[in-house]
Amino acid sequence: MAEVSEAEAANRLMRLAREIARHDKLYHDRDAPEISDAEYDALVRENRELEAQFPQLVRADSPSKRLGAAPTSTLAKVAHARPMLSLDNAFSAEEVEEFVARVKRFLALPPDAFVAFTAEPKIDGLSCSLRYEDGALVLAATRGDGAVGEDVTANVRTIWDIPQHLYPGEGRGPVQEKNRPESAAWSPAFAGVLEVRGEVYMSKTDFEALNERQEASGGKIFANPRNAAAGSLRQKDPGITAARPLRFLAHGWGEVSEPLGDTQLDAMKRIESFGIPVSDLLVRCDTSEEMLAHYRAIEKARADLPFDIAGVVYKVDRLDYQERLGQVARAPRWGLAHKFPAEKAETTLEAIDIQVGRTGKLTPVGRLKPVGVGGVIVANVTLHNRDEIARLGLRIGDRVRIQRAGDVIPQVVENLTRGEPRRAYEFPTRCPECGSEAVAEEGEVDVRCTGGLICPAQRFERLRHFVSRGALDIEGLGEKSIAEFIELGWLNSPADIFRLREHRDELLEREGWKDKSVDNLLAAIEAKRQADGPRFLFGLGIRHVGIVTAKDLLKCFGTIEELRRAALSEGGEEELSSVQGVGPVVAEAVHDFFHEPHNREVVDDLLSEVSPHPFVSDAKQTTWSGKTIVFTGSLETMSRDEAKAQAERLGARAAGSVSANTDLVVAGPGAGSKLKKAEELGVRVIGEDEWAKIVAEA
Repeated sequence: MAEVSEAEAANRLMRLAREIARHDKLYHDRDAPEISDAEYDALVRENRELEAQFPQLVRADSPSKRLGAAPTSTLAKVAHARPMLSLDNAFSAEEVEEFVARVKRFLALPPDAFVAFTAEPKIDGLSCSLRYEDGALVLAATRGDGAVGEDVTANVRTIWDIPQHLYPGEGRGPVQEKNRPESAAWSPAFAGVLEVRGEVYMSKTDFEALNERQEASGGKIFANPRNAAAGSLRQKDPGITAARPLRFLAHGWGEVSEPLGDTQLDAMKRIESFGIPVSDLLVRCDTSEEMLAHYRAIEKARADLPFDIAGVVYKVDRLDYQERLGQVARAPRWGLAHKFPAEKAETTLEAIDIQVGRTGKLTPVGRLKPVGVGGVIVANVTLHNRDEIARLGLRIGDRVRIQRAGDVIPQVVENLTRGEPRRAYEFPTRCPECGSEAVAEEGEVDVRCTGGLICPAQRFERLRHFVSRGALDIEGLGEKSIAEFIELGWLNSPADIFRLREHRDELLEREGWKDKSVDNLLAAIEAKRQADGPRFLFGLGIRHVGIVTAKDLLKCFGTIEELRRAALSEGGEEELSSVQGVGPVVAEAVHDFFHEPHNREVVDDLLSEVSPHPFVSDAKQTTWSGKTIVFTGSLETMSRDEAKAQAERLGARAAGSVSANTDLVVAGPGAGSKLKKAEELGVRVIGEDEWAKIVAEA
C-alpha cells in the first residue's frame, strides 16, 4: 500500500466504512449485490491494512467490527445466543501457510508441531441457524449482522433437508415425519439446546428450473442460485418458500448444552447422525500440503458439483485449540476461507449497448454470444466506461475471455483478437435517450448526459430531487406518487408539478386518492410557487451545486436569470469561478448546464410557473464580514448546520478545510487534522464557549 498521511487515511477509512456498509446491506439484506466478492474483499482488505497502519483511527462503526448488515425487512428480529461470525479470507497458498504458522505461534507450539485442520467447500448460500431444544426445532434465524438475524422458522420448516426432530440414528425430513404415526413414541437424539449452523442454498439444476418457471409466469428472474435461495427463504409467506427447491448443509454450531465431540470432524459427524446434511467433501488434513491438495481437488471438481461454492474453509480440528485461539472482532482465529479465483470462458462480443443511469452516467454493456461460466449462462457483461473499452481495445466481433468475478458479476478480462483489423468502436457523444451532449468532466472517466431535466432516463431521479426536503420540500409528493404521475404521463418536467391541478378530477378517480389527500397535495404545491431562491437552484440538480454553493452563487448574482446571464456571457466561466466558494469545477458545471438548449427550455418553462425569491442576505455588517471560519471536531452545543448559519449571519463564510486564507477555527472535542493544520499555519483557534460570546456580542 502506498504511503498516506494520517489525514488521508482518516478520510479514506470514513469512505470505506460507508461503502462497505452499503454493500453489506445490498448483499445481506436485499440479496442484490452490485459488486463481486473479489471487489468487496479488496475493500475489506484495504480497510484492515489502513487500520493496522493507523490503529488510532479505528472507529466504533468500523467494518472490521461489524458482521453483515442489520436486517430491515418486516420479518421478526432474533438475537443470536452466540454471534454468527464471519471468516477471514485467503487468496493464495502462501496466505494459507501463514495461517497455519500463525495458529501454531498463538498456541505456543514449535513450527514442526502437528496440528490437524478440517477442510470443506464454502457453500454460496444464505447463512442460517437452527435451534433445537430437547430434539425439537423451535427457531430458525438468518445471520443478519451477526448479533441479530431474522426469524424464518416457519419457512425453514418447509425445507426437506431440515428435520423437525432429531432422532437417534438416521434422521427424518419433514415429509417423512408426516407419515409417522402419532402414537409412535420418540426420544430425542440430543437433550437440551443445540444450535446447528449452515447454509440454505439452491442447486444449480433447481435454480435453472425455477427461473424457467418464473419466466413462464412473468415472475422475477434471479441472477444466481445464492440470490434465489436468499429471496426464497426471506419470505413473509411460507407457502412461497415451500414452492422453492431449497436445501441445507451444516458447517458448524452455536449454543450447545453439552459438547458434541472433541474435534470439529467428530462434532460434524455427530450432527450428521441426527439427520442433518453435512458435506461429503468434509475431510481432516494433517498438513498444509494436504489442505492445499484438497483445495485443488475441489476446485477441479467445482463445475461438476451440484451447488455453487466460493472456495474452501479450513478450521482447526481440535476444539480445545479452538477455545484457546478465540476470536478477533468479527472472525475466529481458528478458521479461514480460501477463496477460488474467478472462473473464465471465451465467447464473442456481438454488440455494445449504452445504458443511461438515473444520474446521467452512460454505461456500456457488452452483448455476448451466450456462454456457460461456473454453471451460469452469461449473455451480458458490463464494460464500465469508455476508458475500459479503450484499454481492452474492444470492437464488435472481437473474441473475448470473460470471468464471473467472485461468481457474481461477469467482466471481460482479455481481448483475444486485438490484432485483427476491425472498425474501432466510437463511444457516443450524444445521449441515446434524449440526444443531449454527453461529456466527461476533466479528470473523470465517466461520460454523463447533460440533458438533466429533460432526459427520460434521469426524469424520476431529477423530479425526486426537485421536491426533496433540501430543495423545494413539497410535502406529500413522494417517490411513489412521482412514479405514478410519470407513468400516467402527467410529469415530464419540474414545471408539470405545478400543472398537476389540471388533473385533480382524474386523480380523485384513482385508488388511494381522496378529496383531502388530493387537496393537501395541491395546496403544498401551490405554496411553493414563491420558492426560496437557493433551494430552487439546488433543486435544478446541476452537478456539484449543493445548497451551500447555491447560496454562494445567488449571494453574488441575486436571481436565477442573472446567474444564467453570467453563465452564457463571454468569459462566463471565469466570472462564475471568481465567486467566493465557487471553483472552476462548479463554474464549468453551471456553464455547461445553461449552455444546453434543452435545460434552458425547461428552466424557462419552470419560471413561467414559479417565481423564486431573489436572494436577500440576513448577514450583519460585523468585524467578521468577509472572513473565513472552519468548524471541526464534535460540536456539543450546536449542530454543524447551526454553526455555519451563525457564521453566515455574521457575514463570514463557513469553509470545510483549513488553509492560509482561514481566519478562525472553532474546535470541539476530538478535533484532529484540521486543528493540527491550523496550529501549523498560526490560525487562531477557539472553543465553542468563546464562539458563543462572539455570536452574542456581534
